[in-house]
Amino acid sequence: MMLNRIKFPANQGNWRINNWMKKALGCFIAPVFLSAGVYAQKTDRFMGEIVNYDESTVPAYTLPDILVTAKGKKIKNVAMWEKQRRPELLALFEEHIYGKTPDGFDSLKFVVANEKADAMDGKAHLKEITITAWNDGRSVSFPVILFIPNKRIKPAPVFLLINNRSSRNTDPARIEKSTFWPAEMVIDSGYAIAAFHHSDVAPDRKDSYQNGVLKQLFPAELEKDNGMKAIGVWAWAASRVMDYFKTDKDIDFNKVALVGHSRGGKTALWSAAQDQRFAMVFSSCSGSTGAALARRKYGETISLINKQFGYWFNNNYKNYSNDVNSLPVDQHMLIGLIAPRPVYTTNATEDRWADPYGSYLSLVHAKPVYDLYGRKVTLPENMPDVNKPIIHSAIGYHFREGKHDLNVFDWTNFIRFANHHFNR
Repeated sequence: MMLNRIKFPANQGNWRINNWMKKALGCFIAPVFLSAGVYAQKTDRFMGEIVNYDESTVPAYTLPDILVTAKGKKIKNVAMWEKQRRPELLALFEEHIYGKTPDGFDSLKFVVANEKADAMDGKAHLKEITITAWNDGRSVSFPVILFIPNKRIKPAPVFLLINNRSSRNTDPARIEKSTFWPAEMVIDSGYAIAAFHHSDVAPDRKDSYQNGVLKQLFPAELEKDNGMKAIGVWAWAASRVMDYFKTDKDIDFNKVALVGHSRGGKTALWSAAQDQRFAMVFSSCSGSTGAALARRKYGETISLINKQFGYWFNNNYKNYSNDVNSLPVDQHMLIGLIAPRPVYTTNATEDRWADPYGSYLSLVHAKPVYDLYGRKVTLPENMPDVNKPIIHSAIGYHFREGKHDLNVFDWTNFIRFANHHFNR
């Protein structure tokens, strides 16, 4: 396989980190599970491993070339990308990281279990949908919450959140409201907003993730080294919500934006890479095996994520915990699989665990695929300053103040980005 030599960190090459950012990256607040005494340190120890937070010690690394096939053929146009490289990369991510999603199931049913036409003081139409899938005589059901604006022309574009936080965040009664899912703000902007909770299809625990979709519908996957695990199931569920949207005349099926935070952000990227029906994807603070380059060895590594959350990924991924350079893909290729559709990722100043600079570089190295399609990408040479979002670009990004979270600043810029690309 032909490789593209990239030497980072330090401000070498065409893509550099500015001086302000170099200082900031050296003093981000550590993850919440680290002690307060190490916040200013450039390294720490977690689960028996040294965690690097020193930008100057990130080793030189080699990225696999996104536009060169495994047999060394240079991809020169969209037809070659779609017929040769894209299927090859998708198969590599399936085999080595996320697992192969089963091809089908026996049947699918949608039931509107509850409906309220004047929710949110008349601003929205609430639908609580139950999605049920059957395979080999067994079934799994999970709920979806959907609010549709009443005062805008239908069908409405929609944001779909993979909710990996408390189910109270997406409370249909709106008794408890959360900035993680500011439904009222989104409705006021003219968008519908939907969510499902990841634990309803695969509990987020290493001892019970099998319960639900895997055990009921696809038990054979549990025995395969390349079988999908939790993230694969959450992505599968997002696609089933897309199946529902296709039946709802109040939703613009061609304008569905998928949103995820942290592990949900990893899932959103993988889901959109597989399911090209998603028109747009937003990935918040997704870090390792999300938007961040694996080879940089900054913050959370493949080894650490496999130790703590190995049940998110297939068994084969463990082979790369201590041998990242032999991994045939890196995360810029996951971003590239979403092209030519718009993608937007985020990072936060108090979340160095998620490697903000490495996440930005993934976008930079995905750009050649967007160039093939002639999509306008306006990523600046230097990583943008804090709270300076990149909106008017097929690849968007912001690096905001604050902690590892999804908040109003994020959603405000998601709406701006969607408005730009949906011509609203």
